[in-house]
Amino acid sequence: MLRDEEFELGRDLRRRMFGTAGADDQIESTTELTDKLQEIVTRNVFGDIWQRPELDTRTRSMLTLAMLVALGRTHEVRIHLRGALANGVTPEEIREIMLHSSLYCGIPAAVDGIRTAGEIFAEDGVTFGNAS
Repeated sequence: MLRDEEFELGRDLRRRMFGTAGADDQIESTTELTDKLQEIVTRNVFGDIWQRPELDTRTRSMLTLAMLVALGRTHEVRIHLRGALANGVTPEEIREIMLHSSLYCGIPAAVDGIRTAGEIFAEDGVTFGNAS
C-alpha cells in the first residue's frame, strides 16, 4: 500500500469522520484482496478529493449522503451519516436531505434513508430537536 502525504491526509480525515474503526482498523486489516481498494479510498477519496478547498467537509458530507440515498446504498449511508454528524451536519439537516431526496430519488429511497438515519440516531444517542 502506497503511504504518502495524500494517504496520511486521508487517514487523518477518516479518523475524524469515522473514528479508528473507520480508519486505522480498516486500513490495518486489509488483505491482498482489499488492500488496493483501501489505498484508493484513503489516498484518492479522502486524501485528495475531500481535501479540495472549494467545498468544505460539511458540504461534501451532505452531498455524499444525498448521492448515496439516490443510489440506494444503505450500508454506505449508515457510515456517512456518522461522518456527516462528525463534520457538523445537524440531525435536522439530515432530515431535510432525506426529504429533499424524496423529490428527486423517489419515496422508497427517501424512506430507506430516513429509516437508516433514525437507526443511527438511536444507536448513537443523537437527539432530534425540531420534529416539524
